[in-house]
Amino acid sequence: MNYILFDGPSRNQLLPFTYTRPVADIRVGILTIREKWERFLQATTTTVTEDYLADKWPMVELEENVMINASFCPSELLVSKIQDLKENQAIFKAEEVIAFYTKESQEEIDLSTYEAIEFEQDLLTIEHTWDIFAKNGEAITHDFELLTKERTSQPIPKSNNIIAGENIFLEAGATLEFVTLNASSGPIYIGADAEIMEGSVIRGPFALCEHATVKLASKIYGPTTVGPHSKVGGEVNNSVIFGYSNKGHDGFLGNSVIGEWCNLGADTNNSNLKNNYAEVRLWDYETEGFAKTGLQFCGLMMGDHSKCGINTMFNTGTVVGVMANIFGSGFPRNFVPSYSWGGSSGFTTYLTKKAFEVVEVVMSRRNMVFSAQDKAILEFVFEATKRYRRE
Repeated sequence: MNYILFDGPSRNQLLPFTYTRPVADIRVGILTIREKWERFLQATTTTVTEDYLADKWPMVELEENVMINASFCPSELLVSKIQDLKENQAIFKAEEVIAFYTKESQEEIDLSTYEAIEFEQDLLTIEHTWDIFAKNGEAITHDFELLTKERTSQPIPKSNNIIAGENIFLEAGATLEFVTLNASSGPIYIGADAEIMEGSVIRGPFALCEHATVKLASKIYGPTTVGPHSKVGGEVNNSVIFGYSNKGHDGFLGNSVIGEWCNLGADTNNSNLKNNYAEVRLWDYETEGFAKTGLQFCGLMMGDHSKCGINTMFNTGTVVGVMANIFGSGFPRNFVPSYSWGGSSGFTTYLTKKAFEVVEVVMSRRNMVFSAQDKAILEFVFEATKRYRRE
């Protein structure tokens, strides 16, 4: 069977992260949503996404296909039901479709004519940006079980202070000496060739993905994920860093999500709790206003390629778009549009020519190429977000 992941109705609620990737490629837990599905299905997947992303993430359609809503994360029971789908059958969770069978010859799909199979068990769903950190503990636990089942961890060096070592897994090449790992409140996963430097104290659930680094004497509270090739230091609490991003110095990051290719300057701090303990509101790209999250703790949402200077302060519930460059004293406003250049005193437009020069340098330092596909996506985002920028 051919499996295709589609963005679904939550795509706009997951901006700015879905400006530069399909919903399926959001990282929550240890793996991206796509990686979870492909491990459960034991098959590769392709994607139905926005037209401007389709060149990088094309859809491959065969004679028989199953379309899967990428906002839903897999479970064994759900996967078994999906693998049993027949023609004109669809799986629903309440009113929302999870998956449905389709043939290449079908010109139109009317799900109201399908046999509806109701899925009643609880599922991990990612429908809002804050779900990425709020549900990260559950996701880490599920991914840990998936990745470590019937496998043996690399030995943990004796210099480390270990609590609940049975909940800790080290992949080949992982290095750590003279650190404290407390997995009594959740599993700790250390990916291939990742490093935790001396003096760090980490409480699970925690995931350090391949080739990522925890800097000297860091303090990390779970549930936290540090994505591939990222570096993190200082104090971090309940946050997700997608990959290739750096928070390499002191400063606090809490209840936050950081995209790819971001950099937080030394002593950058974010607030994750309002002084009056009120519910946090976040910028909503659909309503173009601030929407309730239902959360008391919510920090910073930063899209891909955004950066901030030293001593930057972010207020509770701040959303930063793609390719923003923030610097200077004081708090920038709670919504910083994509391609903004400036800070609390005001912003100008970060023009693509200047921005792309930085991207090429940053990616080349990691032996990555800034491809024509990447450039086209970022050019589209520049045009699509013009209306949010005020000179």
